Amino acid sequence: MTLDEPTSERRALITGATAGIGAAFARRLAADGWHLVLVARDATRLTATADELTGRHGRKVETIPADLSTDDGCATVERRLAEGTPIGLLVNNAGISLNTPFLRSSAEDEARLLRLNVHAVMRLTLAALRPMTERRSGAVINVSSVAGFGAVMPGSTYSASKAWVTNFSESVGQSARPYGVRVMALCPGYTRTEFHERAGINMSKTPEWMWLRADDVVDEALRDLRKGKLVSVPAWKYKLAVAGLRHAPRRLLEAVSRDTRGRIGRDVG
Repeated sequence: MTLDEPTSERRALITGATAGIGAAFARRLAADGWHLVLVARDATRLTATADELTGRHGRKVETIPADLSTDDGCATVERRLAEGTPIGLLVNNAGISLNTPFLRSSAEDEARLLRLNVHAVMRLTLAALRPMTERRSGAVINVSSVAGFGAVMPGSTYSASKAWVTNFSESVGQSARPYGVRVMALCPGYTRTEFHERAGINMSKTPEWMWLRADDVVDEALRDLRKGKLVSVPAWKYKLAVAGLRHAPRRLLEAVSRDTRGRIGRDVG
């Protein structure tokens, strides 16, 4: 099965599927005729999302309530990737940021960020690729971020976690390609979702022109996946930003970097 094959049995599994980019993927894929497996922590919201998509598009929608920052949550989704009707597309979208700079953070919070942003992505990608490479068909989209191309938010470990996702996806994508399987990192910039609100991060001073629409991000991601790209950066303005992050002198980046949660002063401790 390929992404472009007109079949009624294409099935995608999406994590973090009830809001933001994950919900946009669910809407777009259901409209394109995909059946869905949706994963999120909030079972009530998950059911409501599934009912809406089934009613609107007539697609089969399974739901898996799971907290992917836990081993049990990851194991539940791994089993679905390995068993049952084959998954043709995995979208690893679930992720978090923290509203606390590292010097004031806790080991527990930082570990949870790594478990969700890194560990879960690794585990689910591996679980999906085993059957995909055997079938020689399928794709994985790992939602990363433009922030992963540089330490643009002093005190934040979010950008470090996304740097891992991008590097990991590029590397694994190269090894999966000979088997007819695509792996791509999706690296959007600021996108209108609930992400920052949930993290308690005040984005009111971010200029309007910097924001992207989740539906537009998904459209460009699917186009780039079909082209076989290993990394997708939606919108020309963020393509330019990535070029700057990759090539600008480090001292210049340090001078213009800012932490939207506030800098750490002398009162740390």
